[in-house]
Amino acid sequence: MIFTLSKDQVEEKLNRGEVSIAVYGLGRVGLPLAVAWLRAGQNVIGVDINPSIVDKINSGISPITDEPLIPESVKKFVSEGKFHATTDLIKASQESEVKFIAVPTTLTEEKKFNGRALESALRSIGGGLKRGDAVSIECSVPPTTTTNLAKPLLEKESGLKAEEDFALGVSPERIYEGRVLEDLEGRYPKVVGGIGPRSTELFATLWGRVARKGVVKMSSSTAAELSKLFEGVYRDVNIALANELGGLCQAFGVDFMEARAAANSQPFCDLHRPGVGVGGLCIPIYPYFVAEKAEEKDVPLNLTRMARAINEEMPKNTVSLVQKALESVGLRLKDTKVAILGLAFRGNVADSRLSPTYELVQQLRLQAAEVVVQDPYIKIDKTLEAIGVPLLESVENAVKEASAIIVATDHEDYTKLDLAKLVKLARSPTILLDGRGIIDLRKVPAGTYFTGIGRPTIKLLDKESKGG
Repeated sequence: MIFTLSKDQVEEKLNRGEVSIAVYGLGRVGLPLAVAWLRAGQNVIGVDINPSIVDKINSGISPITDEPLIPESVKKFVSEGKFHATTDLIKASQESEVKFIAVPTTLTEEKKFNGRALESALRSIGGGLKRGDAVSIECSVPPTTTTNLAKPLLEKESGLKAEEDFALGVSPERIYEGRVLEDLEGRYPKVVGGIGPRSTELFATLWGRVARKGVVKMSSSTAAELSKLFEGVYRDVNIALANELGGLCQAFGVDFMEARAAANSQPFCDLHRPGVGVGGLCIPIYPYFVAEKAEEKDVPLNLTRMARAINEEMPKNTVSLVQKALESVGLRLKDTKVAILGLAFRGNVADSRLSPTYELVQQLRLQAAEVVVQDPYIKIDKTLEAIGVPLLESVENAVKEASAIIVATDHEDYTKLDLAKLVKLARSPTILLDGRGIIDLRKVPAGTYFTGIGRPTIKLLDKESKGG
């Protein structure tokens, strides 16, 4: 009956560790979210439709191993009886008073909002919803999702009224893979927006117990939804600008990274990095969430759409750079071995969802190139396996006899590569393409045709010459 309590009563209940919480979706957002609430002293039911994830957690094993504090926290709280997981979505709703939804929200093939997982979770929660409960959408969703999708679904399934009988709001996650728990607990304030003021106040009180940077209370759930999407759209547009300016720098033989560093020394400039493309389940998706709803309001969002188009073209543009470099030394992509370093969509994580590397692979294969991929964080990938592209553990094996090497992910490991050794293993002359702006130009070895996204072209094809 948490929605019927005063703020002081809710805080007292939190102090006693008596707030029963269910987290729907135990992926890279949901599991750390569950751990955050466990660390805040509450009991948590983890809910997921994947039986293997549930079984692992109930055995004290985290399905996520590359996030700090998550594996040991899962083991600790399961052993203490404060955390267990289930595939019974309705029962979890019946047994909890606060429900946080952190299921995947993606795109359809037509680039429209795919809310099937969210709808399924809402229906199940509604089936077990009780008067005085609270439901918060923690995943990123298009504007008006809370009012136009969640509210009517929950009310229909439960027979209750939002803001009268139960609290309903949205508090989109604001996390960065590799430090999710740190972000949840201490790096950013938590944004909350309820279906009405009572809901907003309840979720602000709840999240105030976890978020040390405080809570930003929004005037509506739609404002809260938009705030998160704007974060992603801003980054997408900024990256597109960097990609465009990177092409200009390359035409002038200037290193974009040098120009960027100088420009960003002025506090009103914050140029992002260019690259082979934008991946993950955030930045490539949010512009479409916004654009879909903008169409309904006859707002064109030309800049947002153009930025997305620029970034989606980057894998193809990268292959064009490789092709041009190969042709300059008398080679063709056809039947040439290309080694791609990096499958993860971002450095130092084991997540390849919507990685631009997949499109790089497809574009290279269209030119009949032989392609291999290497990633220090990812050992198995079903997508590459299905199309017969090897995913190798060793960088040395990947580049052996390759005519072109593409650095596609900014893993820290790749900043420490012995480039001279790799070039010796590769075919001569070697095309080395820096797709993430992480290679030190001073370390480019002899026998190399160096190029990259926003990087100047350096031809050191004489084996007797020095890198520089």
